Amino acid sequence: MFNIRGWAEIEGIRLNTMEIENLVSGTPEKIPRLGGEFFIAWDGCCARDRYGIMPGGCEPGTVICNGEVVSHIRPDPGDMDLEAAIVTSVALRTDEDAACALSGGVDSSLVAALAKKPCVAIGMVGSHDLRQARRAAELLGVPCDYELIRTRDVAEALGEVVPKIPVVNPVEVSIAVCQYFVSRWAGRHGYHRVLAGQGADELFGGYARYHDEKDPDSLRERDVASLGLQAERDQSVAALHNVCFSFPYIDVRVVRAAMALPGSSLVRSGVRKYPLREVAGRHIPLEIAMYDKKAMQYGSGIWKAIRELARQNGYKKAVQDYINQFGWR
Repeated sequence: MFNIRGWAEIEGIRLNTMEIENLVSGTPEKIPRLGGEFFIAWDGCCARDRYGIMPGGCEPGTVICNGEVVSHIRPDPGDMDLEAAIVTSVALRTDEDAACALSGGVDSSLVAALAKKPCVAIGMVGSHDLRQARRAAELLGVPCDYELIRTRDVAEALGEVVPKIPVVNPVEVSIAVCQYFVSRWAGRHGYHRVLAGQGADELFGGYARYHDEKDPDSLRERDVASLGLQAERDQSVAALHNVCFSFPYIDVRVVRAAMALPGSSLVRSGVRKYPLREVAGRHIPLEIAMYDKKAMQYGSGIWKAIRELARQNGYKKAVQDYINQFGWR
């Protein structure tokens, strides 16, 4: 019996469900060439996308038949420069049931500008991200909904999120709660896929630690290696609303183009993610391309709300202890 979650492509040509079914049954030698975000199961076999973006019952980048690894997913769409890679990646992920998460930073704004799809921004009342997303949506000319989150919404979300995610600590939980509200909005509005900017910080040196790092290439390799676990976190939360996340930056073309850049080029004159901002400046206003935005858990106000909830519940200095209790329910 054939089943697929997600989507697949070969060398920039997106395949429909029937084409994928015909490929795995008739020309299985082409399976290792599949790009996209997918988990495919058929006749005792399964295959999962190169980076493990789509959850499934086999290891990322493998083809397994009757319990044995028979080949590996290694798509080779050809080398592209960074701009062409990002444009192609977004185009492949843009269809009728897709929306975009928008926080107003360069990562999400570039994706939103290229995708030209409805957007959603989430945040507590008066939060930085809601203000910045509104400004970005106006400048980009994209439609955007603004989802106001209340403290009691955060408390309710924790009960659903904490038992589902692979790593439970304050950072991971606060990010997962943000993704919970994004995917909840998408599910309520009939979208099945949300394009998001994850992966940009890891590929392009978006973290503050890159400022003084003496070996940025090794640091970037370690950061990129964490992307699979991040995807598991986000997809676990999205599944609560029958939605999945799609990550244009975690595409073989983009990863290849980004990793070809020397680590020394990621920060220029104190500006992190410089190569990405340079590309973005050709598609979105420089005001947004060069904007240095806080991480989503801080800019949305979600982290502050979790910390306040911990205090209200008697955990004045131990947010970890507060969130741990939600895993016991």
